[in-house]
Amino acid sequence: MRKWRLLVVDDEPLNLEIIAEFLDDPGYDLDLVENPLRALEKLEAPDSKYDLIILDRMMPDMNGIELLRRIRAEERLCHIPVIMQTAASLPEQIREGIEAGAYYYLTKPYEPRVLLAIVHAALNDVEERSKWVSEEDRNKSRTDALRLLTRAEFSFSSLADAQHLVDLLASLCPAPTPAAIGLTELLVNAVEHGNLGISYAEKSRLRLEDGWEAEVLRRLDLPEYRGRVATVCMERDIGEIRFTIADQGKGFSWQNYLEMDPARAFDPNGRGIATARQISFSSIEYQGCGNVVLARLAIPGPQSTG
Repeated sequence: MRKWRLLVVDDEPLNLEIIAEFLDDPGYDLDLVENPLRALEKLEAPDSKYDLIILDRMMPDMNGIELLRRIRAEERLCHIPVIMQTAASLPEQIREGIEAGAYYYLTKPYEPRVLLAIVHAALNDVEERSKWVSEEDRNKSRTDALRLLTRAEFSFSSLADAQHLVDLLASLCPAPTPAAIGLTELLVNAVEHGNLGISYAEKSRLRLEDGWEAEVLRRLDLPEYRGRVATVCMERDIGEIRFTIADQGKGFSWQNYLEMDPARAFDPNGRGIATARQISFSSIEYQGCGNVVLARLAIPGPQSTG
């Protein structure tokens, strides 16, 4: 069983005690810090390795937003998910946190199950991403050969299928890790929201109940969904790679998800498309009713030798 290392930063000792009690689990290794400057020192230490940061917004010396900006500016730290806990829940305050890089939010006071759901959602994202990080240096000759591929199309129906395809498709990109993050979001969306019809509200509820994966597996076996497949087509041209992902669902109001909406900041889901658009691709374009998405990735051309 993997042990997750969490950094919890809050200037109130009582708040640290409460979080430690809520997350009292052998699967968590908690590092509790009252001073944000001390937290930054721990993060910047050469041997530091945190999977998740739970960060209070209002603190002396350096507030949570400032600390978050420092984290996002460090290449080694910028992919660590941050849960911002705050009593400052006005839309403009949430938007400021989102722009700084806080895609997970908790509003004080909160129930233990809400904290656990958000932590589980964030760590699930970390686990998915870590698969692609660990694969980057594997089988370099195969990866280099695959990058000569100019077009390929695949069909998939399950989350396991999607994960296998992300491994392959990300290896075709100049920066596999951020590409894998975005591809994971888009391919998983095609399965769960597209083909299986799991709505945003249903996924929020399932995340809070820790029943999302079980529901996906249940629906995959239902007659009305069993034959549905999604497709992903990769095309490489000079200067860009295009991924076109299509599912057999009814589509959705994709316009609402291209940016992180402060109204959804406290939900355990709903940030994947915005994340993919921000860190993974040059652009994301939905077509028709929203069951087809085109993700473009700019790639550097050959360097001139003069």
